[in-house]
Amino acid sequence: MSENESSSKSFSGGVRRRAFLGATLASAASAGVPSFASEHAQETDRPEICVFTKFLQPLSYGEMAEAVAAVGFDGVEATVRKNGHVLPERVEEDLPKHQEAIHRNGLKTTMITTDVLGLDQPNTEKVLRTAASLGIKQYRMGFYRYDSGRGVREQLAEIRPRLLELAALNRELGISAVYQNHCGADFVGAPLWDIHSLINDIPASEIGSAFDIRHATVEGGLAWPLHYDLMKPHIGAVYVKDFRWAGPKPEHVPLGTGRVDKRFLKMHREAGGDCPISLHVEYLKGADAQENLAAIKRDYGVLKEWLRA
Repeated sequence: MSENESSSKSFSGGVRRRAFLGATLASAASAGVPSFASEHAQETDRPEICVFTKFLQPLSYGEMAEAVAAVGFDGVEATVRKNGHVLPERVEEDLPKHQEAIHRNGLKTTMITTDVLGLDQPNTEKVLRTAASLGIKQYRMGFYRYDSGRGVREQLAEIRPRLLELAALNRELGISAVYQNHCGADFVGAPLWDIHSLINDIPASEIGSAFDIRHATVEGGLAWPLHYDLMKPHIGAVYVKDFRWAGPKPEHVPLGTGRVDKRFLKMHREAGGDCPISLHVEYLKGADAQENLAAIKRDYGVLKEWLRA
């Protein structure tokens, strides 16, 4: 039995799945969410919008896809990694099932989130070849981390050959990787200049940037536009979420209530950016799938307003 099947049976403390999904879709309708979908049908100039499904994993593939479609998204950013909706060791069996559920609900798998860092990992080729065979065109890589006891430049020099090998495989398969900038002193990509130095001469069609405006603002403060300008030629996806400062640490908050500047999306579109936008909702701790869906619907509405501005 796959993790997806077993988790679905235990979802929400035994609440019946059909009843849950019916309540979810009714809630979407009462919130006016279908109007987003109808608006989408009339919008041909806006970027593709997907949602990161990390917090919808208690749902089966079909339930997740139906709920996401009801909100009005174009696609999903699916988790194909350790503890993901699809486990890497089962990717050949389960990713086609996931893809079938996505397509059945009029969606696409915009990208998959993986643990991929190099060809030296046991499941890398299996994951990427399976994804490519299903027509999935993009994947997010895992995170490289710094060892604080060693020099930064030395560690970047060790990462570079792994990226070049991945780029060659991506080129062969017709799939592209994106690397997300995170925040924190142990993440490669937090200051952005480091990941830029690693991928600057690699075509974005092979390895690009998943530009996370939340993390770029945490690390760059008022200088986030400079970070964006640096990475602009390499951006293959944009990640949208928000934060506020809680003392010395950033904490996730609903979109539009924190420090992220909504002008970013206008700047990106005016610069010709037409890559997918992935909405990440990560501010609910210990919430169930229904609560996360409500937060996703709320933030999707804010994102749509920002795109209209």
